[in-house]
Amino acid sequence: MTGFPWLTALIFLPLIGAAAVFFVKDASARLIALIVTVADVLISLPLWWLFDPSSSHMQFVESALWISSPPIHYRLGLDGISLPLVLMTTILMPLCVLISWHSIESRVQSFMAVLLIMEGAMIGVFLALDFVLFYVFWEAMLIPMYLLIGVWGGPNRLYAAIKFFLYTLAGSVLLLVAILVLYFQGGHTFDILQLSQGTYSKSLQFWIFLAFFAAFAVKVPMFPFHTWLPDAHVEAPTAGSVILASVLLKMGTYGFLRFSLPMLPDASQAFTPLMVVLSIVAIIYGAYMALAQDDLKKLIAYSSVSHMGFVTLGLFMFNIQGIEGAVMQMVNHGITTGGLFLCVGVIYERTHSRQIADNIGLTKPMPRYATFLVIFALSSLGLPGTNSFVGEFMVLAGTFLWSKVATAFASLGIILAAAYLLWMVQRVAFGVPAPHMLPKLRDVNLREMVTLVPLVVLIFLIGLFPNPILTRMHPSVEKVIARVFPAAPEQAAAVNPELHTPRRLVDAGGDAGFTSAETEGRRP
Repeated sequence: MTGFPWLTALIFLPLIGAAAVFFVKDASARLIALIVTVADVLISLPLWWLFDPSSSHMQFVESALWISSPPIHYRLGLDGISLPLVLMTTILMPLCVLISWHSIESRVQSFMAVLLIMEGAMIGVFLALDFVLFYVFWEAMLIPMYLLIGVWGGPNRLYAAIKFFLYTLAGSVLLLVAILVLYFQGGHTFDILQLSQGTYSKSLQFWIFLAFFAAFAVKVPMFPFHTWLPDAHVEAPTAGSVILASVLLKMGTYGFLRFSLPMLPDASQAFTPLMVVLSIVAIIYGAYMALAQDDLKKLIAYSSVSHMGFVTLGLFMFNIQGIEGAVMQMVNHGITTGGLFLCVGVIYERTHSRQIADNIGLTKPMPRYATFLVIFALSSLGLPGTNSFVGEFMVLAGTFLWSKVATAFASLGIILAAAYLLWMVQRVAFGVPAPHMLPKLRDVNLREMVTLVPLVVLIFLIGLFPNPILTRMHPSVEKVIARVFPAAPEQAAAVNPELHTPRRLVDAGGDAGFTSAETEGRRP
């Protein structure tokens, strides 16, 4: 490591802030949490400009021996895949503090401490380059989220918290077993980069992939491991729902991209049909379930199942469009769904109800609120010009190269998203409010405006100018594809001039292969 320890500061500043809030009163605890989370944003932003977009290597690497035997290192690094996820996490955390400013009135110090511990652990997951360190951060997220739901949640909070904890813990145990197997089979090292370059037998890859799948699929959550998600969202406080949807769900897809694809290329190819089927089922099933919801939080929760299906679908296309679209959609879903949950939190503070029937006709009494709600809804359904359109379009373009039939089924998710989101907007924004609700319907105040405006800016900024993000992730994505499909001379020459990206090759048996993305791949 040379220069300022950017990554260590990002992780440990929130942990120091979590300790500090216990020495002050409630009002000061809120202020300290806000200052610390804003400071973390200011530390993360320079990484965007200091990052070298032409390199696929880890940057800002920090490494120190933690435990000598077995060799476990405190090793951190950042590449084009983790950079946008880290920035998204740091930007969302001050908004979570602001939205909880008045809604959390009991155990305020503990609540703010839990938020800050969550931030440090989540950033650590995206930065860890040692498998044991990764697992420590991975597990460290469970207890704070369990507390957020179980202590500050709704009436059924204990049921939802225990269900969340048991689901994720079961997957995490198998993840630990897989890490230990890789340690003994990969040269007695926990170095993630070194293990990603190792060669393992197909049978070993098969079993390790299943163990990884158990941990990552639950976290996404993929169908049929999604049943904990609606309960957790409904019972969690607004900040907990934002963190859960915007960041925690991305841990699973990040795990597939960081570990399953590069470490287990043969197994990843073998399991591709299954992953595609589960992803498409999640897209359609989540959308249909969202259509049937009367609770705003449940509607958004099931929409998350649908949208995250696009992410897992794109990851297993093994082409530039698919994987880059998946990473873009991870970021976009965090911004858009986080905004929708913030909107639900705003109206819940006024009406104390999440039922659509109790929150209708808000355009006249709350015009600014209705504007924000419509923007987030249009972004979520993938309106051109918004951020979600970019990610979903790229995922569908990548899926089209793999299978036109799969693309057709996945496209149904976008049609259904328009149905349930526009129907929700029609009732909430343009209905006739109940007379007894009118005194409660105050428009968004300055604090809430400051919470929502940054996400609106990001929606249009990414939707209109996605290239800066895509440029930074491109070399890292090419590296993953080259690991799954090593370059072949005859493949490297076959390029589709219309898409400016490697052409899908199909042999007589119908098996799909791809050209070397590392040498020829360009973004459409």
